[in-house]
Amino acid sequence: MSNNVIVIQDSDFETEVLSAEQPVLAYFWATWCGPCKLVAPSVEAVAQTYGDRLKVVKLEVDKSLNAAKTCKVEGVPALRFFKNQQMIESHEGAITKQQLMDWVEQKLEKTENS
Repeated sequence: MSNNVIVIQDSDFETEVLSAEQPVLAYFWATWCGPCKLVAPSVEAVAQTYGDRLKVVKLEVDKSLNAAKTCKVEGVPALRFFKNQQMIESHEGAITKQQLMDWVEQKLEKTENS
């Protein structure tokens, strides 16, 4: 992952996600997760495309158990969309790049127009 995606752990979760000024996409993954390897480039593409409107963070579930619990992550890959310190949308499981782009665009439009 490049500098567009911020790698965080439990200790950074409140500062980087819950206290963030802009919307945040949190990507939960695991080293042992095959689908996570397929989704990771799409998450990077989202960070590059929407970096001016969205913060993208990446958390390894095995090292971020508290954040995973807070976000009710039951499987990986998992995506959580935050705005104004609240999780407003979630997705679990593999997702194509186009589906992810559409999902993020929809959430951004919704939050920017509310």
